[in-house]
Amino acid sequence: MIEQQPLFEKIVSEVEAGRRVALCTVVKTRGSTPQSAGATLLLDEAMNSSGTLGGGCVEAEVRTQAFGLLQCQEAKMLSYQLDHDFGWDDGLICGGHMDIAVMPIHSNEQAEVFRNIIADMEAGQDALVPIQVRDQEKWVEYRVQLASEPTLLIAGAGHVGTALAKLAAEMEFKVVVVDDRADFANADRLPPPIAPIAADIESTLRDFPINQATYVVIVTRGHKHDEQALGAVIKSSARYVGMIGSRRKVKLIFDDLKADGVDPGLLDRVHAPIGLSIDAVTVPEIAVSIAAELVAVRRKDRRKMVEGPFEVSKE
Repeated sequence: MIEQQPLFEKIVSEVEAGRRVALCTVVKTRGSTPQSAGATLLLDEAMNSSGTLGGGCVEAEVRTQAFGLLQCQEAKMLSYQLDHDFGWDDGLICGGHMDIAVMPIHSNEQAEVFRNIIADMEAGQDALVPIQVRDQEKWVEYRVQLASEPTLLIAGAGHVGTALAKLAAEMEFKVVVVDDRADFANADRLPPPIAPIAADIESTLRDFPINQATYVVIVTRGHKHDEQALGAVIKSSARYVGMIGSRRKVKLIFDDLKADGVDPGLLDRVHAPIGLSIDAVTVPEIAVSIAAELVAVRRKDRRKMVEGPFEVSKE
């Protein structure tokens, strides 16, 4: 689940109950700051908050000012210079600057925007969050870009697959692990939110709804299974395909697939041997190296998270 989704769900439930909330969003930063643009905090009428802007004095000040703006239903831009007046929990002074947009939400029309955003997220689609505030003498809109939750499809529930699944589940991946051994692919070894599937690996991968938000990692227990798994996904639109194994093993599998008619250009996009080169030896280290490569691919060419300001008319 994308980390902002629970906040958006609370917006909808609070408005449906006839209560107001204030959405506080970092829309611009300069210099060293504890949170980047896109960080979000939600404040309700009881002054309870969800999410974070980084903690420390400035977050407390934002909560105080946002509560006042919530009472008068005023959307406003707040700016903070992180000097000695606004230290952080660790006692350090960042020295940067943060612009934080505070947008009170109280109407069903406003809540409908967030219902649609939640629906997009649950459908695995990217979402855009419009933030409108008054900045000095004009109304402006910032647009927070939220990338859809990626799916990590792991072929193989052995030691490496299990270690990677547990690590990736903490990194906002929806994790699915496929293995043809029920004593490996089960909820005892792979507890929720990981989804284990005990079934034939090749046919399961062929039937899986792979799209551009899917990352495929092949770490089965042998050469034959790896080749079948790779053959099942090589023509898919997956964002990432990686396969574990020595260079010799990888070459043998690639040669076999080429002999079967697979376009060599498709094989060029396979990350094999898999993972970033960190001289990993142990299973946890190998899992870390693979997870690091997944993050590198996921964050490459990432769109700017917050766009704007765009001037808007409120007439």
